[in-house]
Amino acid sequence: MQKIYITDVILRDAHQSLIATRLRTDDMLPGCAMLDDIGYWSLECWGGATFDACLRFLKEDPWERLSKLKDALPKTRLQMLVRGQNLLGYRHYSDDVV
Repeated sequence: MQKIYITDVILRDAHQSLIATRLRTDDMLPGCAMLDDIGYWSLECWGGATFDACLRFLKEDPWERLSKLKDALPKTRLQMLVRGQNLLGYRHYSDDVV
């Protein structure tokens, strides 16, 4: 039987859909040990809205968030949702950039 690989999106999509990506990094960290022990193939924890909300609304460093999450999830791959040619922004970047 083939192995099934599961990616969970709770650290990105759950609070993006429910509270406009306003969950602070320090509020995510307490649950990370449990998520890490589950054995997911990966956790999607980052995307364009995450990057923007960290800077504009939460006054957090998005790169520091990523570092803290990786430290808290040592056994699990972290994954990012990229908006195609928009990358982390809100406009379409040229083919030369992407």
